Amino acid sequence: MAEAFIVAVARSAGGKRGGRLAGWHPTDLAGAVLRGLVERSGADPAAIEDVIMGCACPGGEQGANIGRYAALSAGLPESVPGTTVDRQCGSSQQALHFAAATVMAGQMDIVIAAGVESMTRVPMGLPWTLPAQHGYGTYRSPGLEARYPDTPFSQFKGAEMLAKKYGLSRDDLDRYALQSHQRASAATKAGLFKDEIVPLAVTLADGSVVQHDMDEGIRHDATLEGIGSVKLLQEGGVISAANASQICDGAAALLVVNEAGLKRLGANPIARIHQMSVLGHDPVIMLEAPVPATEKALTKAGLSIADIDLYEVNEAFAPVPLAWAKAFDADPARLNMHGGAIALGHPLGGSGAKLMTTLVSALHTHGKRYGLQTMCEAGGMANVTIIERL
Repeated sequence: MAEAFIVAVARSAGGKRGGRLAGWHPTDLAGAVLRGLVERSGADPAAIEDVIMGCACPGGEQGANIGRYAALSAGLPESVPGTTVDRQCGSSQQALHFAAATVMAGQMDIVIAAGVESMTRVPMGLPWTLPAQHGYGTYRSPGLEARYPDTPFSQFKGAEMLAKKYGLSRDDLDRYALQSHQRASAATKAGLFKDEIVPLAVTLADGSVVQHDMDEGIRHDATLEGIGSVKLLQEGGVISAANASQICDGAAALLVVNEAGLKRLGANPIARIHQMSVLGHDPVIMLEAPVPATEKALTKAGLSIADIDLYEVNEAFAPVPLAWAKAFDADPARLNMHGGAIALGHPLGGSGAKLMTTLVSALHTHGKRYGLQTMCEAGGMANVTIIERL
């Protein structure tokens, strides 16, 4: 079987809710990043055989198969098709898995894996809450209720359950959140995200046009006292908005090819897909799935956690990376070393591609070999991707 390689990566800088990317229609936001990816790769746009795009809330402006319309917005030839994947927060990580599997099978040679989410313009949950408000029902079917009677599937409750199970205190979570901002701030000031980001033109309130090229959510002056002062989401709990991921607008994309694709493009790979896994787990605690999913991926890859040089574990809530690290006794210095979603934002279906963009870049920046990416997903699932820097 052929191998799958990454030859180029690109992402937008994250935008805060109602921030600098609020004026960008998500189709055009994704299209701009696709265009930037193709330009920096030097690929002939007509050589691209598919665009697989993750989106966790594919409704409204993100509906009607945004993967196809983003490709058209990007100016790609009409011959380039597109499709949309929904595995909730893991949508664009799954898009990468589908793209890699497709080129490994030889069905196609050159595929873009991408993701987008405008959480300003399409609020989280809109595709299912809005129909319910108008009498069109919900996903909670009679069969599902019979299996999980009167049991809420809530990421917020799951985060509290995870923190309790792994013995994580409010102080643990707040200190981790502070670290996320500090690491993201340091990486930004050192220019470590510069080569990842596709600058986007933004018109300000005074009519001036600026380039949005820095993640907007980082609190460069964050303090433990400030984080600790934020109100808890539930009385007696440990989760607050300050130790959870930020609502974010953003898009990211990766160009994935096999050996034949490398020859067609005349390109050099920057990473190889070493292993891909996905696993379902308890949908109630929901956020613990990265732990057993990582165990599965490492076993299949014949690797141990000590073999992995850098880990990107999505900071949906601080208990997720902390519980994961505790389960594997993982080196905290290797975990989200340039910060994570608490500081940089979590554009839901776009985060998988965004994290992989950062992981590939970090492996090159620090001269490391293996990287592992995983993230929790609604419904109690997790994807894991292990890559090798080339």
